[in-house]
Amino acid sequence: MKHRKEEDDLYRRFARKREEEDRKIQSEFENEWERELQRLTHKFEKELATSKRNREEHSLLTLRHEQQKEDLEKNMTLRRSKKKESITRKMLEHERYETAALVDRQSSEMLELISARRSEYMQNESIFLDDEFSEGTIPLEYPLVAPAPQPPAVSKFQIYTDPIEFEDVDRIAISVAQEDQKTFTDLVRQLVGRCTTDIEKARTIFRWITVKNLNAMHFDDDLRGDTPMGLLRGIKYGTESYHVLFKRLCSYAGLHCVVIKGYSKSAGYQPGVKFQDSRFRNSWNAVYVAGAWRFVQCNWGARHLVNAKEAPKTGRGKNDSLRYEYDDHYFLTDPREFIYEFFPLQEEWQLLKRPITLREFENLPFVRSLFFRYGLHFADEGYGAVVFTDDTGAATVRITMPTDMQSCLIFHYNLKFYDSDEDSYDGVSLKRFVMQSVVGNIVAFRVHAPCSGAFLLDIFANAVTPQEYLTGEPMKFKSVCKFKICCEELQTVMVPLPDCASGEWGPTKATRLFGLIPITHQDPLIFAGRSLDLQFRMSRPLTDFMATLHKNGIEEKKLSKYVSHNVMDDIVTFIITFPEEGQYGLDIYTRELGTIMHSSHHHQQLHNSSGSSSGEKHLLTHCCKYLINSSKRN
Repeated sequence: MKHRKEEDDLYRRFARKREEEDRKIQSEFENEWERELQRLTHKFEKELATSKRNREEHSLLTLRHEQQKEDLEKNMTLRRSKKKESITRKMLEHERYETAALVDRQSSEMLELISARRSEYMQNESIFLDDEFSEGTIPLEYPLVAPAPQPPAVSKFQIYTDPIEFEDVDRIAISVAQEDQKTFTDLVRQLVGRCTTDIEKARTIFRWITVKNLNAMHFDDDLRGDTPMGLLRGIKYGTESYHVLFKRLCSYAGLHCVVIKGYSKSAGYQPGVKFQDSRFRNSWNAVYVAGAWRFVQCNWGARHLVNAKEAPKTGRGKNDSLRYEYDDHYFLTDPREFIYEFFPLQEEWQLLKRPITLREFENLPFVRSLFFRYGLHFADEGYGAVVFTDDTGAATVRITMPTDMQSCLIFHYNLKFYDSDEDSYDGVSLKRFVMQSVVGNIVAFRVHAPCSGAFLLDIFANAVTPQEYLTGEPMKFKSVCKFKICCEELQTVMVPLPDCASGEWGPTKATRLFGLIPITHQDPLIFAGRSLDLQFRMSRPLTDFMATLHKNGIEEKKLSKYVSHNVMDDIVTFIITFPEEGQYGLDIYTRELGTIMHSSHHHQQLHNSSGSSSGEKHLLTHCCKYLINSSKRN
């Protein structure tokens, strides 16, 4: 209650100061208006007196006077609102600072109170314990004083491997968020009353903040500044951030927590950008749990469902919590992952054994939380945020997938010019200057710049089972990393890849989706002579095959007669002859026995009317593509 009163007083002071400033601006401008009006009127009267007694001239002067008055009013109104805006901004800065200082002080008072009560309780308990029994039964003491920042000895994965472990605690947070509490004491009691560890306490507070969509909360506007307006007025007025609120709740739960300030690779950031001014400034938390300081970023953890139609229908019982989407990556994030997106102004709060510099931070690859969630890492050492091409304009980014994700991770990419939204060059999509391929557990993106300059390569991924891929809804790909590709000079002219179905090259996709195993050609790129036989073995029955050949500058229809296929038992063979030398793309399509595909589907599909006696059309799904260089010498 003492804290509540202090805060009420602070907000009353804020309100008074705002009113005072308002009145000051108002009277300043009223005085100025009087002076300027007098000056104009005086000038007008003088002109009237000296002008000839001509009625026309009089009315012209009057008109001009009215116009000048109007302009003055417009100009002053504009200036007043600008001044008001700048003063409000300055005041808000000051109010944020004062609120943070108040929360700081109140948090340490609360922690002292709690630790005093805790030791009192421990002493009372120990009276009732047998002497020989007392060893080891008293729980490990939570530190009374906040320890100095140190890298954690235990990683997040060793604390918990799956958020499902917090299912019960998360449920508490979700149900508490449905109500509004009158005091922080009530709120924290409801959140942590049933928690058994400090980790669970931090978790319920984190989940409560991510569930309670504080930005969309409705506050009554008719509440005057001198009424206690509810717990979250700081959020409403913009004087308190999620991070200050998280710290406050942690202290009420007896947990040490700090607000850390620094730079983040947040909205609007592109790889290669330098951090120099107040742009990209951010704050986040570290909370002391499980014997170490650990990062929490509530703001980035709260990923609210944007449009209502995505929210699952109510009445789904247990799965109702789907509506409360959040990003688990930002709870107790490991320092070596956190450093990719957040750089603290105080080096010791990197919590790394070997801290990095701001320049090194700028040059770290730009990765998103999904990159870590899927367990990805870069196949080659030393990638920076900016990748330079060789003199042929080529650069490759290679990403390693964990073995258990190989069968379900699907990648996708986009290439555009770095400084504009233009994604085509000379009328050809820039996508055709990137070759994506999967070999084993490595996905590679080989970029060939069509001209010198800077490009932005965005790499997306999604985890779906082959079944979901073949029958599911259109897929939402999310960005996992972005690179700035710089081509300083170009010795050779790059031609685009043949215009095949989009996506990865090579037979890995055919194996993943349809169990088609390549016998003759495992690599995405084939060097061939004037003809080529491609063979696959079916590990399950497939029906209807089809292949199409593509070459820059030749119509697809003209190439159809050069491709055929035959099926013998479980072996399918594609026979291709090449009408001339050069680079070709080969698309292969098929479908499972007895599958009916929906035509609203998201895969590249072809209607195949041949081979069915009734002439009905079947939809075939793209299963893979090859890049073939044909020359007489091969």
